[in-house]
Amino acid sequence: MSDMDGMDGMGDMYGMDGLDGMRLDGRAAVITGGAGAIGAAIAADLAALGARVVLGDVDLPGAERVAAGLPGARAAALDLTDPESVAAFARAAGDVDVLVHNAGVAVIGPFTESDPASWDLMWQVNLRGPMLLTKLLLPGMTARGWGRLVFVSSDGARAGSGGEGAYAATKAGLFGLAKTLAREAARGRVTSNVVCPGPTDTPMLRRVAAAEPGLVDRIARGIPLRRLGVPADVSGLVAFLCTERAAYITGQTLSVSGGVTMH
Repeated sequence: MSDMDGMDGMGDMYGMDGLDGMRLDGRAAVITGGAGAIGAAIAADLAALGARVVLGDVDLPGAERVAAGLPGARAAALDLTDPESVAAFARAAGDVDVLVHNAGVAVIGPFTESDPASWDLMWQVNLRGPMLLTKLLLPGMTARGWGRLVFVSSDGARAGSGGEGAYAATKAGLFGLAKTLAREAARGRVTSNVVCPGPTDTPMLRRVAAAEPGLVDRIARGIPLRRLGVPADVSGLVAFLCTERAAYITGQTLSVSGGVTMH
């Protein structure tokens, strides 16, 4: 078989410069957890690709600060624990082409000492909230014949991590949801994928590490690439999955972990 077999029409699809299909001009993108470090990086990348970005967060002032630095971006209040807030946010967002579920909450500690009330909080934010918001916004994507769903989970959910039992359980639920939606929405040209960050240098990680001197260095030494991830490592993959170049990628779970997870 020639290297060119199967390539007919690819020039028409992407353009001869090889970079077409990497833009999101005219697309509307929603990012939940937009006030956080990873959410802000995702918003910046999608805006740089031409998308009109809506950032949702329970921290509305924080989301507004992020939006103020991005062309055409705006912020709206979103409390994923409150179904009415989710519905109001969906109405405010309008027609959406790209939905990135980035928001999450973690309560860390030994499972046998965990409080079931914290399980409920993590379930509401990490799993039920994404389900509710997707249910509201996905029909518009399929009706228009184009869409991208990206669920930001965690490598702790994929591989296990000490102290993250309940958190991992709620984040792991996104795997089954995303794969099911990949099958159900495929005829509407909507893709659905999961991105799993590994150890990432964010203010949240630094707050946890402050109680244990040397923790960050120990984590970094255990990573094959010998460094923590940064928000841009995650946002780059998310942005790619939202473009036309990723149109044939769906139902996948991809780690951004510096090699900690290799499967």
